[in-house]
Amino acid sequence: MKILVTGAAGFIGSRLCRRLLADGHELVGLDSFDPYYDPAIKEHNVQEIEALAGGSFSLVRGDVRDTAALDAAWAQGPYDRLVHLAARAGVRPSIDAPAEYLSVNVLGLLALLERCAAKGPARLVVASSSSVYGNSAPGALHEELAADGPVSPYAASKRAGELLCHTWHHLHGLHVACLRFFTVYGPGQRPEMAIHRFTRLLSEGRTVPMFGDGTTSRDYTYVDDIVDGVVRAMERVEGYRVFNLGGGHPVELRNLIDIIAGALGVPARVEQLPPQAGDVEHTHASIERATRELGFRVTTNIEDGVAAFVEWFRRMRRNLGS
Repeated sequence: MKILVTGAAGFIGSRLCRRLLADGHELVGLDSFDPYYDPAIKEHNVQEIEALAGGSFSLVRGDVRDTAALDAAWAQGPYDRLVHLAARAGVRPSIDAPAEYLSVNVLGLLALLERCAAKGPARLVVASSSSVYGNSAPGALHEELAADGPVSPYAASKRAGELLCHTWHHLHGLHVACLRFFTVYGPGQRPEMAIHRFTRLLSEGRTVPMFGDGTTSRDYTYVDDIVDGVVRAMERVEGYRVFNLGGGHPVELRNLIDIIAGALGVPARVEQLPPQAGDVEHTHASIERATRELGFRVTTNIEDGVAAFVEWFRRMRRNLGS
């Protein structure tokens, strides 16, 4: 297949591109290289993709909201699939910049949906987020929940995106799979995300900020498991469906810090701070639908995943001479 991947240079996108190239697909990537974090990280990701591609990958540098960038991307089509991973990410930063989050995550997706309705492809996979559930009832979160109580602009933007996808399915017959990712981590993770940040602080002998009493929990999901779920959804997308992609085993914050410290072989030094606005208390994915309809399976537990991340982190530090 020929596939257009937005956000191709990012954490999940670059990992997905490497998998799709290994599977024999032809790719076009679209990425804005937004300075939300150091663009040099994305440049390195692209170099790795191009080294593997053998001419099967080309990159368009531009924003999903930019007509010229979309024209350039679609000029390299037609495509069999679109995988939309580009987004303004992060719950806490969205509270300070809600207009930017809504612009990128809602209007950017709208631009892609309109383009697909007019010129194809008719089959899309769109990244959503577990944050759409808000502070839902305890227990495993399943796709039939209303998801009508987001507690951050980021979460609201992702839920709005899901609704737009349903509307374009209804109006234009697009086939869309919306994937609710649950706290993705692993080698290449963005530097501001918790596991990366905690690893960096503990490796430097510094304290980790723990917001709340440490009993909040997240359903951490290893990036290769997420990528496998994306590929399965891409191959099977039909109609309009929402799927949770998660690890299925929540980990409390205090336990996560202990796991990272153990992988590093250092003490777990913690500074307890008040809870932060916009954070949900718990996430726990029900993955029954994804298992049943996509054949989705989780293969990496948190201990092994953190160990793999720490190994990558140390290797990157050595390569950078720091």
